[in-house]
Amino acid sequence: MKTPKETIELFLANTTNPEVIESVVDKNATYISLNFNNPELQSILPWAGTHHEGAEGFINTFAGVNEFWTIQDFEVQDIFSENEKVAVFGSFTYTSRTLNKQVTSPFSILAKVKDEKIYHFMFLEDTLATTGSFRITPAGTFHSDPNGIEFKL
Repeated sequence: MKTPKETIELFLANTTNPEVIESVVDKNATYISLNFNNPELQSILPWAGTHHEGAEGFINTFAGVNEFWTIQDFEVQDIFSENEKVAVFGSFTYTSRTLNKQVTSPFSILAKVKDEKIYHFMFLEDTLATTGSFRITPAGTFHSDPNGIEFKL
């Protein structure tokens, strides 16, 4: 019997293999990709948001990632497990297929596994950086510092 950590490691080694994904993801699993619900981000990354469709949400997300970017590197730096919970930290380097812009981002995952099936999975990354790999024009004008002035990216 696989531990929750081993289940997540198997999934991460096979994110483009639908058969493996279907074998390790619960049919009612929730996948939270980058945020809970952000239509603006979804217009750039269609798989962003909360998905309740089991393995299909995982398959569609990783198919989209592989369609939008060429993956140069995906490195797990640390993985921890306590009971059903698994935390994963690492980094990846992708190049956008449309603009050929390369980006490196940290990522984190919180997963929950029961009986060798993933039933909860939250993936977070630097979305300003990753969406920037598709940016043609400046991002816009910002004013974040209450004591500062506006600036453009």
